Amino acid sequence: MAWPGDAGIIAPFDHSGAGMQVALLRLLADGQFHSGEILGRVLGVSRAAVWKQLQQLSGAYSLDLQRVPGKGYRLAAPLALLDADKLAAAGVPVDLLWSASSTNSLALQALEEKRAAPFAILAEQQSAGRGRRGRSWEGGFGENLYLTYVHEIHGGAARIEGASLAVGVALVRVLRAHGILRAQLKWPNDVLVAGRKLAGILIELSGDLADSCRLVIGIGVNINKQQAQAIDQPWTSCYRELGVRVERTAFAVDLLRELAATLELFARDGFAAFRQEWHEMAAWLGEAVEVSGLQGASGRLVGVDERGALLLATQEGERVFAGGEVSLRRSEHDS
Repeated sequence: MAWPGDAGIIAPFDHSGAGMQVALLRLLADGQFHSGEILGRVLGVSRAAVWKQLQQLSGAYSLDLQRVPGKGYRLAAPLALLDADKLAAAGVPVDLLWSASSTNSLALQALEEKRAAPFAILAEQQSAGRGRRGRSWEGGFGENLYLTYVHEIHGGAARIEGASLAVGVALVRVLRAHGILRAQLKWPNDVLVAGRKLAGILIELSGDLADSCRLVIGIGVNINKQQAQAIDQPWTSCYRELGVRVERTAFAVDLLRELAATLELFARDGFAAFRQEWHEMAAWLGEAVEVSGLQGASGRLVGVDERGALLLATQEGERVFAGGEVSLRRSEHDS
């Protein structure tokens, strides 16, 4: 795999072998009917070839493609694809992909091949995204945000404590700026609205934990998702909260800029610079909660310390929990 040195944007999609499908999807993105004859004329192929490619396209990306005799073909809903040219305004090298198994996996592979940080990878669809504790993060084509941002940190493992919480602060800032005013942070790396999951963060590491390492920051946000299958927890999306579709490219540019500024401050001052704001954004602060994992406990959520560890007031006194395989949930009864 060849990566550009300091280039801004790779070609929006890999057109080799899929160029007709890319062109078809762009033509149909407006949600209006287009006849097979006109589509074929634009692309220089037969109507039969158009139909064959549309069938493959619909199956590969689970698109709701409608076919009406006498009218032609259309997508059930308009599709606003991410704009590679506008993403350049983020000021960081960006790879925009048609589809990816996992943007984090691709970023880790790029680092193995000596690609320099910072850079970002975005995909219109993710088929095997990874969440915390092995959960998957998948979604429909062109409706959500699947993003990985890679940032280099110097000074060893102690310098990265609380990184996921600082990233959470950056994400909620952007969500609130785009109208999701009730977005809150659930320790350590989820974003909720009224108890329903809106976004998640997964940070992986590459490099020397004793010296210089790269943070591989995976972020998934339900932007315009309206329906979902096989989700085992309450969820929401920006669309569900606002009632209108959110412009994903503008959201992505704002998030990339915010991440760059946040991580620059984090590299200098650590999580302490974000602790107060994290508390202001925290879900369930002061409420009865339960911590599950190897060291389960229940009590009242006090907050987090300067390293981002969870502080829990229990009957036995205050306890401290780091991340790892520990998870937090609201208690079903007061403790």
